Amino acid sequence: MAAGRGARTWRFDTGRICLDLVATEPAGGAPGTCEQLDGPVRLARWLADARLVPPGTALTGLDDTWVTGFRELRSAVSCLMATQLGGPEADGALERVNALASGAPPGPRAVRGADGGLVRTLSAVPDCAALLAVVARDAVDLLTDPAARAALRRCQGEDCHRLYLDTSRGGRRRWCSGEVCGNRERVARHRRRTLRAADGRGPGRERGEAAPAGGG
Repeated sequence: MAAGRGARTWRFDTGRICLDLVATEPAGGAPGTCEQLDGPVRLARWLADARLVPPGTALTGLDDTWVTGFRELRSAVSCLMATQLGGPEADGALERVNALASGAPPGPRAVRGADGGLVRTLSAVPDCAALLAVVARDAVDLLTDPAARAALRRCQGEDCHRLYLDTSRGGRRRWCSGEVCGNRERVARHRRRTLRAADGRGPGRERGEAAPAGGG
């Protein structure tokens, strides 16, 4: 799911909020992706779109120190997930995530909305430490859950490095998003086939495609 405004957008299709945060880093997406959490305004929008805070929550204390805190947590989570996928151990990353996870997350409340239905709000205006704790705890939950760890994947799309949890039947999901990277790969495959046909080499077969039945 895409969110945000302007040319830069973020998506929430990784399956975990900690991985959604990692997806905002420049290395987390397609070529040309720039820093998405580039200031307090963008961070405030991400926190709301990620549903870490209810719509309309006034984050009066949000400043550049919050941006630094979320970027540091993002880096630590990214390093830990890379380690799970066979990368080297990252010095200090686990300690950083554990320290942030020990904080108290915001307390939720259910109140009556304008239409009489119950809506979520918070018992107090959250500070940075409380919101960092939510994401850090999600990372700890993922890292300590064998099933979740086994489902961790990195997108196979060209030049895409997004992480996601593969919950598909049979664990055959290849892309962070079938609509984005999957469609990009299908378009590129079609282009290669068209070029081969134009060169007189025939349609050919892409890697992973079955050979035609019979001999010859």
